Amino acid sequence: MQQLIDYLGPYTWWILGLVLLALEILAPGFIFLWFAIAAMLVGAIALFVDLSWQWMFVLFGALSLASLLVGRSWAMNRSRTEGDENLNRRGSRYIGRTFILSAPIEQGQGSLNIDGTVWRVRGPELPEGTRVRVVRIEGVSLVVEETTPS
Repeated sequence: MQQLIDYLGPYTWWILGLVLLALEILAPGFIFLWFAIAAMLVGAIALFVDLSWQWMFVLFGALSLASLLVGRSWAMNRSRTEGDENLNRRGSRYIGRTFILSAPIEQGQGSLNIDGTVWRVRGPELPEGTRVRVVRIEGVSLVVEETTPS
């Protein structure tokens, strides 16, 4: 290993970084990326500072850990702020919204057409065309109550 590092010099780390980036492309998941960044940083530092191969490995380990922790923190913050929090709870995005009944609620059951999808609704006896507000979800049904026109 020492001979390879001596022969290629700092470019050894750049090559390792490119190999790790290629692995990231083949096996995505933001794991190899942080090690690739660390390897390229070691290569950049080795261009300006004469380090023994042992210190390069220590520096690579420290930079790998640091970039992994920073990258993980960035990814966690990013995942909290992006995306639809109700993605796997389809009906929950309708809670609090008002709609017009597409079929009467009889014996506590009815239906509501929302964006081309027919939803089962539960609530008090109401005629078709009544304005209702979704108050909660129970199973696969939306629970509604009548609203007054404003």
